[in-house]
Amino acid sequence: MVVKRRYGLTILIKETLPSLIILALWDFVVVILFQIYHQTWMEQPALPISLMGSALALFLGIRNNAAYARWWEGRTLWGSITNNCRSFGREVASLLNGRPDLAKAMAAYPYLLKAALSESEIGEEVGTLLSKDMQQRVFSCSNKANALLYEIGIEVRKEVDKYHIDGAVHGTIDRILSDLANAQGGLERIQKTPLPIQYSVLPNIVTHLFCIMLPITAVQTLGWITPLGSSIIGLLFQMLDRSGRDLQEPFKSTSHALPMLNMSRTIERDLLEPLGLKSHPMIQPRNGVLP
Repeated sequence: MVVKRRYGLTILIKETLPSLIILALWDFVVVILFQIYHQTWMEQPALPISLMGSALALFLGIRNNAAYARWWEGRTLWGSITNNCRSFGREVASLLNGRPDLAKAMAAYPYLLKAALSESEIGEEVGTLLSKDMQQRVFSCSNKANALLYEIGIEVRKEVDKYHIDGAVHGTIDRILSDLANAQGGLERIQKTPLPIQYSVLPNIVTHLFCIMLPITAVQTLGWITPLGSSIIGLLFQMLDRSGRDLQEPFKSTSHALPMLNMSRTIERDLLEPLGLKSHPMIQPRNGVLP
């Protein structure tokens, strides 16, 4: 996720630079064909492309709003996971006489969830937080994050039975685990339910068509400065399209993705530090981007 504003525009320009170069080359080709070779078929009215640009801007705005809603819902659900993990650590410390192994197990949960959502390898942090036996049981399941919640629930139940703790305590912790499972389900829904093809593919196709047609209708008015005007307008539309495509996939490895690794480290720190345990160091932004 971009966390420093001065890097935001730079990152967008860098991501769309190949498209900008292609646009500029195409604009020069159009100018040469019109100004030197006098291709009269390029004398097209500007009204159609103006209407197309207006419709495209509206379309991109609607798509980007839908994409941002997905991104923001993902961030909200991760906030719920963070808060519930903190609550779990506090309840375990105050009601179950500590149990650092349970705090470590919960600290491993966001790392497993991050790996599942981003479809990436499980981080090495998990190996330092889970016991060998629990790793073996959790890793044997396809949904490892859910399996870990299951294991934590069993351990909590054992603790309640062992020390004859009041059932209300168990109910409190069980509600926290249920809230975590609900938040995980919401994140999995976002991951497994992409935007409709009308929102994900068509804007990209129409944006490219618009950028191809724009200099053809602009060259008779702008002449030799067509590459400047057309490229700037085309770049703006390309940037809007690119940012929307990144936001609609909040868990992918892009500069606009949710900082799941940083949030996982935050949860681990908040769970372990109150118990006097060491946690992995916090992640620092790299070139304005927080992973």
